[in-house]
Amino acid sequence: MSAATSDPRPHPLYTPSQRARRDATVWTTVQGILAPVQFLVCAVSLVLVLRYLATGDGYTAATVSILLKTALLYTIMVTGAIWEKVVFGQYLFAPAFFWEDVVSFAVIALHTLYLYGLLTETLTPLQLMLITLAAYATYFVNATQFLLKLRRARLDSAEPRGHPA
Repeated sequence: MSAATSDPRPHPLYTPSQRARRDATVWTTVQGILAPVQFLVCAVSLVLVLRYLATGDGYTAATVSILLKTALLYTIMVTGAIWEKVVFGQYLFAPAFFWEDVVSFAVIALHTLYLYGLLTETLTPLQLMLITLAAYATYFVNATQFLLKLRRARLDSAEPRGHPA
């Protein structure tokens, strides 16, 4: 039995050339900066949304925080698509990040629904905040997906293929 067929680990996340492109592009740094900023803004916004839901106070602060989170989300999605194009040769749904992109679109859809409801005034503040909670819950799932991929990429680079762990 060859080493390739006896190795139970999945294929590495990046080929050597993809890893080189990932490490060489400025978009990796951009994503590395935007992701924790977005997470921090989301955490603060979540507190503000929960405060509004619990007390009825702070609607404007919650709304501004949601708008900031949404702007960051759109920015990270566009820059992430550029990163994916540089690294994998396609803007979205590269096999290595397919499910992360699928969930990202759900997150974007929920944030966009919030914006639509806010701008058209077709949703009540309570409905808007509940949509936001759904968007943030989905975002936390998506963030977890990306953290797991980051961990996998680090493990791939720490353990050369063909050598036991």
